[in-house]
Amino acid sequence: MTTPQLLAFDFDGVICDGLIEYFQTAWQAYCQLFKPPSNQPPEGLAERFYPLRPVIETGWEMPVLVAALVKGASNAQIIEQWPEMALPYLDAANLTKAQSVQTLDGVRDQWIQRDLQSWLDLHRFYPGMIDRLTALLASEIPIYIVSTKEGRFIKALLAQSGLDFPTERIFGKEVKRPKYETLRLLKEKHAAQRIWFVEDRLPALKAVAAQPDLAKTALFLADWGYNLDPDRETVRQSSRIHLLSLQQIVQKFGSWIS
Repeated sequence: MTTPQLLAFDFDGVICDGLIEYFQTAWQAYCQLFKPPSNQPPEGLAERFYPLRPVIETGWEMPVLVAALVKGASNAQIIEQWPEMALPYLDAANLTKAQSVQTLDGVRDQWIQRDLQSWLDLHRFYPGMIDRLTALLASEIPIYIVSTKEGRFIKALLAQSGLDFPTERIFGKEVKRPKYETLRLLKEKHAAQRIWFVEDRLPALKAVAAQPDLAKTALFLADWGYNLDPDRETVRQSSRIHLLSLQQIVQKFGSWIS
């Protein structure tokens, strides 16, 4: 299993680092929802938000994470208790999940419509990833991006970096299906058994691992992405999912699996 027949990459947290945009959008949504006395974030808040981004499963939690930090929740408390502690912040403010996610999406949509370039400029590519993708696109192995980010923004961000990634190889939020379903369709299209999938979210990898017909898909957790130490430790003990570093991903495929 030293060479894949097909490669699929997640985008956010694997190819692209969107943490600056995440915080800026979350802060603006927090201001609209919770109405703090100042629209300027407290000093150091963004730096606390970034490493805690992995606790967020869905968009409504983003401004709520900001609220928790502003109100003094500790990093350890958030990491250990987030699923249970998040909703009470909305309840205390007489808000709902629907209001939170609508506000967040509204902030992002209005920003993109008003000034797309400034929104794109808040994204950074992880070191070596653009060169690696460029080389892979020139190879005979089919390369895909399978993401929950909208495909048009993935295309725009890659183009801004100088990489003309084929539009038909990008499966974004608009396809409205689980990632494992997209991998299944790609497996059938290419008659490929040895699919390699790189993702930074452990639940997404576990969902693929649970599909019997994708049992031969090699799964990799990007250790530089939006995941926590317990996620990486789980993978270290796993025989099904491999831990992958930025140093490994730019090397030959034989270096990916210990």
